[in-house]
Amino acid sequence: MHYATLKLIHVSAVTVSFLGFAARGLGVLRGAPWVRNRLTQTLPHLIDTVLLLSGLGMLWTIHLSPWALPWLRAKLLSLVVYIALGVLAFRTARTGGRAGPVALPAWIGALAVFCYIVSVALSKSPRGVLLWLPRATVWRG
Repeated sequence: MHYATLKLIHVSAVTVSFLGFAARGLGVLRGAPWVRNRLTQTLPHLIDTVLLLSGLGMLWTIHLSPWALPWLRAKLLSLVVYIALGVLAFRTARTGGRAGPVALPAWIGALAVFCYIVSVALSKSPRGVLLWLPRATVWRG
């Protein structure tokens, strides 16, 4: 498969994954019954598998190790944090069909980490979104 095709699949999976994660988070926080549906719980794993395989496929196509570049390492390490926060938001935070006190902060944190991962991918820098912030100048009076 060509790199451009893999990238299109990867970016599409990122978009679908983000929208699904955001919707599921809102559903969990509101205590919606559809979040406990088997399809709702299975589909994200399928989408994330496509996401992972397309990312690995891109790396394989260009013969690059996932640990070869600092920005790739930042993405992978951030992915672990994103998954951990997602687990906190969706699994351990639900009690009796209602979201527990950890659900909202974990969900917001996961969304922030997701945005950081995207910013790292776009900037090709571990600083990600921080690259786009104006640098503070030091006043030397």
